[in-house]
Amino acid sequence: MLAAPAAASTRAESCRRRHHRRRRLPRPDPLASRLSCPPASGSPSILARMDQPKGVNWTVIILTCQYKDSVQVFQRELEVRQKREQIPAGTMLLAVEDPQTRVGSGGATLNALLVAAEHLSARAGFTVVTSDVLHSAWILILHMGRDFPFDDCGRAFTCLPVENPQAPVEALVCNLDCLLDIMTHRLGPGSPPGVWVCSTDMLLSVPPNPGISWDGFRGTRVIAFPGSLAYALNHGVYLTDSQGVVLDIYYQGTKAEIQRCVRPDGLVPLVSGVVFFSVETAEHLLATHVSPPLDACTYMGLDSGAQPVQLSLFFDILLCMARNMSRENFVAGRPPEMGQGDPDVARYLKGARAQLWRELRDQPLTMVYVPDGGYSYMTTDATEFLHRLTMPGVAVAQIVHSQVEEPQLLEATCSVVSCLLEGPVHLGPRSVLQHCHLRGPIHIGAGCFVSGLDTAHSEALHGLELHDLILQGHHIRLHGSQSRVFTLAGRLDSWERQGAGMYLNMSWNEFFKKTGIRDWDLWDPDTPLSDRCLLSARLFPVLHPTRALGPQDVLWMLHPHKDRGEALRAWRASWRLSWEQLQPRLDRAATLDFRRDLFFRQALQKARHVLEARQDLCLHPLIRAAVGEGCSGPLLATLDKVAAGAEDPGVAARALACVADVLGCMAEGQGGLRSGPAANPEWIQPFSYLERGDLMRGVEALAQEREKWLTRPALLVRAARHYEGAEQILIRQAVMTARHFVSTQPVELPAPGQWVVTECPARVDFSGGWSDTPPIAYELGGAVLGLAVRVDGRRPIGAKARRILEPELWLAVGPRQDEMTVKIVCRSLDDLQDYCQPHAPGALLKAAFICADIVHVNSEVPLHEQLLRSFNGGFELHTWSELPHGSGLGTSSILAGAALAALQRAAGRTVGTEALIHAVLHLEQVLTTGGGWQDQVSGLMPGIKVGRSRAQLPLKVEVEEITVPENFVQRINDHLLLVYTGKTRLARNLLQDVLRNWYARLPVVVQNARRLVRQTEKCAEAFRQGNLALLGQYLTSYWEQKKLMAPGCEPLAVHRMMDVLAPYAFGQSLAGAGGGGFLYLLTKEPRQKEVLEAVLAKVEGLGNYSVHLVQVDTQGLSLQLLGHDAHLCGAGPSEVGNT
Repeated sequence: MLAAPAAASTRAESCRRRHHRRRRLPRPDPLASRLSCPPASGSPSILARMDQPKGVNWTVIILTCQYKDSVQVFQRELEVRQKREQIPAGTMLLAVEDPQTRVGSGGATLNALLVAAEHLSARAGFTVVTSDVLHSAWILILHMGRDFPFDDCGRAFTCLPVENPQAPVEALVCNLDCLLDIMTHRLGPGSPPGVWVCSTDMLLSVPPNPGISWDGFRGTRVIAFPGSLAYALNHGVYLTDSQGVVLDIYYQGTKAEIQRCVRPDGLVPLVSGVVFFSVETAEHLLATHVSPPLDACTYMGLDSGAQPVQLSLFFDILLCMARNMSRENFVAGRPPEMGQGDPDVARYLKGARAQLWRELRDQPLTMVYVPDGGYSYMTTDATEFLHRLTMPGVAVAQIVHSQVEEPQLLEATCSVVSCLLEGPVHLGPRSVLQHCHLRGPIHIGAGCFVSGLDTAHSEALHGLELHDLILQGHHIRLHGSQSRVFTLAGRLDSWERQGAGMYLNMSWNEFFKKTGIRDWDLWDPDTPLSDRCLLSARLFPVLHPTRALGPQDVLWMLHPHKDRGEALRAWRASWRLSWEQLQPRLDRAATLDFRRDLFFRQALQKARHVLEARQDLCLHPLIRAAVGEGCSGPLLATLDKVAAGAEDPGVAARALACVADVLGCMAEGQGGLRSGPAANPEWIQPFSYLERGDLMRGVEALAQEREKWLTRPALLVRAARHYEGAEQILIRQAVMTARHFVSTQPVELPAPGQWVVTECPARVDFSGGWSDTPPIAYELGGAVLGLAVRVDGRRPIGAKARRILEPELWLAVGPRQDEMTVKIVCRSLDDLQDYCQPHAPGALLKAAFICADIVHVNSEVPLHEQLLRSFNGGFELHTWSELPHGSGLGTSSILAGAALAALQRAAGRTVGTEALIHAVLHLEQVLTTGGGWQDQVSGLMPGIKVGRSRAQLPLKVEVEEITVPENFVQRINDHLLLVYTGKTRLARNLLQDVLRNWYARLPVVVQNARRLVRQTEKCAEAFRQGNLALLGQYLTSYWEQKKLMAPGCEPLAVHRMMDVLAPYAFGQSLAGAGGGGFLYLLTKEPRQKEVLEAVLAKVEGLGNYSVHLVQVDTQGLSLQLLGHDAHLCGAGPSEVGNT
């Protein structure tokens, strides 16, 4: 079946090859145009635009193929692409066998249309085929075309040296994938219901918006691409009038005919394999399937005993609609792919054409010309094929979906697709490796194509130097059993029946003389000389009587005298087949399985390398591919190995996060939310190993436990949560390295009853938030600019601590006034065990006692003895905040700093502010809330400052105070306002999402994190300049960066509030992580509190908001010792509840 008229005759093919060798055609390279830019050396090529907006929602997609045994294989390939979201979920997919091998592109189209209508009719409840189902259907028919000498699965499944980084699922990009994308997102959008037909034997490029208008359209439309006059001499071209109506179709036309088709751009509209039939035209075409002799083009006609007929899509079906075509000339003519043929067949075809004329003559045929597009037929010329796959304009090696140990051995303009290359493997210029796992030393020179070899075949290549050769491994089925065979050809050999008489780039006579092979070895004596060609020569061993075959069984022909004729004797002893005889025996299912297995072998190596090399590359597409195609087990095993063997806790944590992503993907969107509890008793043992630092046993125990949770989605999601819990343990251990920078100095112990009181401002973050969050803070490095602020003139956060005589811990949490305080007494270590449960009453205060080394919670010494030995009594600790919960102003971290400072001083120690910043990091990890360092930096230190952490461990925070112009702090005070939104912020869930996305290395998150850090430095410079308007711009962009980092952090009510306030502000943002809490803004005019209150009062539905004054605090953390309190026992145990 020929899906487009290109290369329909040997003369056309050979002429086209000669022309290509003569000069480059002035038309776009369809493959090269898919590349956004030349990639860096050793990096994968990038597919430019397969990330189009929503395209055609196909009703049916049909893939036609010529071999019955391939139908199920290609059906599965369509279904795989549907799972990858390349094809809409509701699209009906059909792989359809052509009724006969030589049915022609027109016959295959008619048969596919009948099958589509039949399936749609059945789905609609009809018992007979009805064309009514076409009226609301968008149908795409993809024709596989004839056999292709460079890919056993045809041109459609030929892999291209491109990648699609936007694809949700990682996969090889075949020509079929590119054509699906073009039809769905570029040519198809906007078209009415109808039938699109597309050949897969061509490379196309189409601009994102080709400008196709469908207003007033009826009939049939063809898509044409620009080509030179010289190229058109051996191709098909359209002759149209000024309105785009097709007047005639020329194939291998005369120069005069081609000249008539020239457009104003000096080029001619080439016939491509893309056609659209309106519903009306499709109904007329479908009607012919019941009329002899056209019924023989369909499976129904053949099943009814009709004589087969070959029909061309372009020169039978379309040509009869061309305006200048007369009935007499049309009925008497024949399509070019038929040649002269049998007179009886010609008479039969004459009847078929007469029937087509009756049905289709009145249908308009118009053309759309895509001047910026490109078209290239995939010829059987190996030189042209290599040219398309190596892209000579790109001066680097193309390494696509491949792992190469020594990429420096790959020369410029070569291409490696889906390969594993171990050791020294040299690849010369203009050579292509596909689907190979090779182990060097191997030397492949220029102009070669090697495909389908595995490591077992590498030895056959050792010591050889290949040049201008085509070496392929094939999967075949002989008498029901699978086998591997190998074929060898020369780059200059002709794959046409009437092509040049040569093999391995030499004449047959030279070949016979060199190898000792004789013509009777290759052809039967009665084979006509005209049929003796590469296609029919029995060159390729498929079965040896005593051993398995390998590449050496064909490679010996390159150096036939090395073994004194032993290879020739083995070759003659083997059962051999010609290339033509191999085609029906090819096992395409085994071929695609081999490619899939090799793809995942290299993908697993890629995953390991990405993690161990700490690359910022997202593995989500690879994970989805592995899960979708049944490779989740090997991927999980690989991730386990990476985690268990990692020396860097960051690498191990990311590997565990990837395991969680695999489990979540396996749940297929079911089983509940990813965020949730992770403290099931079954996972305690693995967690305990990790807590003790035994990473290898911890990962092993996690994997053993995981096996029990793989049976249903709900368990998979819960297992994923526990892997994220394990990841958090490793993050905690990394962050706890900040303890290296925590130190205290002994001072006089305060007297029992003497209060140590600390007070702190709140903080406002102006740039860089989220970059301070572990692991971002130590994997990328963080930079945050923040302000210490008083709210309505007050420092809203504080703590006080004192020693008491009782060997107990008295805790009080709440506002400064006692009536709202929650009071707790801890008399034993058991009362402290919930210190790591953030929502437990007094958990932060309990963690503060532990982190201050006042209490050792895991000691066998009872609490009262610890307190009496070290302090002759216990402690009372009271913390407060006058800010609402979830304010976004850094309350909890600043509160932790205030509590630690008060406790340390009450215990007879002093701690510097920078040490206190690191102590809070440690405390929050002990508390298991996580979080970064920006809150304590901005709240414990005065004024305007930038905190920074480097991409390294141990985690150290360095602080730079920003010097601003004189009186600029007062300007900030006059223009900075806080608005409480009335919405409570849920930072915990936001944090989990951000960490998950960071470990996944989602490109948008990685890029945004880098922008956050860069903008912090720009924001600091704006403060130094005193540029209020510029600060407002940075504030607004900062809010956009926060929303990218944590989608969903802007509630609808807050969005409305910010819209209302925007005209009055240079810039604004929600504080902290967003999601609620406080909004802060720099107003254009000074002292705008009353103005904004009046503006917000006019807006309905904003809830319980309030506007507050803000002043930059120039003091930071303050600590003072008050006088003795006569009531050492405070409220007394009788008034305080026990934990």
